[in-house]
Amino acid sequence: MRRTLVLVCPLLLAVTLTACGSTTTTAGFKGEQHEAAQTIADLQNDATAAEQKKICANDLAVAVVRRLGGSKDCEKAIKNQLTEVDNLETSVKSVAIAAGARTATAQVRSIREGKSVTSTVSLVKEGGKWKIAGVG
Repeated sequence: MRRTLVLVCPLLLAVTLTACGSTTTTAGFKGEQHEAAQTIADLQNDATAAEQKKICANDLAVAVVRRLGGSKDCEKAIKNQLTEVDNLETSVKSVAIAAGARTATAQVRSIREGKSVTSTVSLVKEGGKWKIAGVG
């Protein structure tokens, strides 16, 4: 479970804002790219509202939730990680859909400790919806 928390913590840091911050915009994307970017925006919204249940059920890939020990353990892990999140601004810079439209990667920029940081968020399509599978 610790290894998966290492995966989830940067993920939340990469795509989370505080309640008084900006929101992630998806206006520049169309079609599948928009849907994938919307998943990142949904994670940001759910994290801002401290909705760890929604994050585990709606935003994270099944494999991530499973690695965290299932729904309840996922919710606990996310709740703990949300207490660590600072004031961050986030923007989705690009979204690339892989051939076959089952996986995607998004370049997400955030500000951490006064520095601009770009992270690559991996997404997978599950049940017709994009879900976050990891961050690198």
